Amino acid sequence: MTLLDGNLKRVAAVVGTGPEHLAVNAHHHAEMVAEHVGDRAHLSVEEPEALGTAGAVAHLRPWLDGRPALVVNGDTWSTIDLAPLVDGWDGRQVRVLVAGPPVLQDGVGILGSLLPPDVIAGLPLRPAGLYEACWSPLLAAGRLEVVGAEGAFVPCDRPRDYLAANLLASGGEPVVGAGAVVEGELVRSVVWPGGAVARGEVLVDAIRVGRSVTVLVR
Repeated sequence: MTLLDGNLKRVAAVVGTGPEHLAVNAHHHAEMVAEHVGDRAHLSVEEPEALGTAGAVAHLRPWLDGRPALVVNGDTWSTIDLAPLVDGWDGRQVRVLVAGPPVLQDGVGILGSLLPPDVIAGLPLRPAGLYEACWSPLLAAGRLEVVGAEGAFVPCDRPRDYLAANLLASGGEPVVGAGAVVEGELVRSVVWPGGAVARGEVLVDAIRVGRSVTVLVR
């Protein structure tokens, strides 16, 4: 299961399925994202530049049509469901769900956020992050609700974190994607769908893409 699929599943569990309830923002390799998502979600393509999380939500205003939004980052992996984020929400206050104690600080894992319509209306339609454009001012004013939840959480923006998330999900076993051919040996490694590991090869702490592209995690 891709990170995107996992996050769509987690969000769908609390907001519903289909393109009327789910949206995916895409910029880099947008065509590949569109093909993978299909009709499971509304696709919002950011052009000519990526808009950041706040700008991406602002770009979705026509689709949201005055509705609140539940926002997650697609490049994260977690065993924590999003029920604590939505349970008892009053629909008016911005709420953030974090991994661990309910404190928003540097290094904390952000699982998701709920944004009411009036806040969404004020987000800038330009590259901007939610922390700078929304959470930080509200936190300083004592108007940000932070909820904590226990469980595993890994942001996968670096190869070593991506590998760690895969191994957590598999219980430490190597992960082999659909259609991959593995004739060699894998130790704490991931082989992408359609990849190949030749006889005699030994991959240790590695990510294999295709037949020859290897990312070593050290």
